Amino acid sequence: MAKCAVSALKLFHLCTNCTFAGWFNKNPTRMGTKRKIINDPVYGFITIDHPLIFDIMAHPYYQRLRRIHQMALAYLVYPGAVHTRLHHSLGAYHLMCCALTELKAKGTIISEEEEVAAKAAILLHDIGHGPFSHSLENKLVTGVNHETLSLRLMKEMNEDLNGSLTMAIDIFTNQYPKKFLHQLVSGQLDVDRMDYLTRDSFFTGVSEGVIGYDRILKMLVEFKGELMVEEKGIYSIEKFLVARRQMYWQVYLHKTVLAAEKMLVNVIKRVKELFNAGTGGLETGAVLDFFLFGFNGMLDKQALQQFARLDDMDVSFAVKKWSNHPDFVLSELCTRLLNRRLLKIKLQSEPFNNAEVLLKTAEASKSLHLSKAETKYFVFTGEAHNTLYKTADERINILFKDQSVKDITAIDDPLIHQTISVPVKKFYICSLT
Repeated sequence: MAKCAVSALKLFHLCTNCTFAGWFNKNPTRMGTKRKIINDPVYGFITIDHPLIFDIMAHPYYQRLRRIHQMALAYLVYPGAVHTRLHHSLGAYHLMCCALTELKAKGTIISEEEEVAAKAAILLHDIGHGPFSHSLENKLVTGVNHETLSLRLMKEMNEDLNGSLTMAIDIFTNQYPKKFLHQLVSGQLDVDRMDYLTRDSFFTGVSEGVIGYDRILKMLVEFKGELMVEEKGIYSIEKFLVARRQMYWQVYLHKTVLAAEKMLVNVIKRVKELFNAGTGGLETGAVLDFFLFGFNGMLDKQALQQFARLDDMDVSFAVKKWSNHPDFVLSELCTRLLNRRLLKIKLQSEPFNNAEVLLKTAEASKSLHLSKAETKYFVFTGEAHNTLYKTADERINILFKDQSVKDITAIDDPLIHQTISVPVKKFYICSLT
């Protein structure tokens, strides 16, 4: 019994010297060995075994991710793509657990506090996503990206959780000395990308996105404080990069998905235009109204709290309501989205000539009896971009047996060298025909 008492006392002193001290002291009954497993369709069982992780997952800001689609409107093309941001965050958390275990097995020193903080950071990395994820980014909360919103929400949660997310926030913002922990959360080869490629491939049924995530994790190594890949993992990384490019053009930037998302953007644009013109009947009675009609562009505490209540359901309900609005442009766009009567879209490598745009505009104007200003909601052009590997961003470094390090673009491999960093741009036109 005496030995047990001494061990308990040592544990207490250890805890009082770490970031979680305040959290443990205010939650003395939470130091047990509570453990749960989540059955994930992609990875099998995911283990949750730390009280801080339980508290994060129980927080309303985190639970909101259940109500946000991971792939926005992609389910209109791939019916199985109805998984949520919560699914993705749990998957990324699982891969983070695996990556940390592998790095520790190779001799990297990672304290228990750092391990929990890294897991917390990846669990919360997408908490700032709004309704329908990327498709409405900067459209509702104007001028604010989801990374900024994620950080603001994490800081709010940190207050709720007595400062226990401080290290996680430092890792998320790349302020923590061990850079490799941030690289696991956000980098060219982070567990975020590993999960969304694997998960999105699974739920869409697109096999081109399948990557050998398990082998990549085995090949990770920490060297001089940075995350790298062992030499023998080069071909797994090559497949990862190629799969990412294929998923972008086949899924994320699929032309029909692109048309649907642009239609949703035009719905929001039309609503704001009508409101500014004094048109009534646009209010939904939900939190969405705040960002459509009352948001001044300042992300203060009130705006942040309102955002934390906003999800896909608000927008979906609004689209149903607006489908019966007297304004023809708004009701037509909403009705088409609801019934999947999407605009036609054409992609090509060169910009569309003005004559073709004018012809399709005239056809739409005549068909729907629209003015020139109204027709722009049904006929418009734009660009879609996909850059596989931005050399200005964090790089994928390969560690060779002789301890030399090379960026993957410097590897003598024709496939990687020729295609990895070349941006691809496509031009599109959306119209009625």
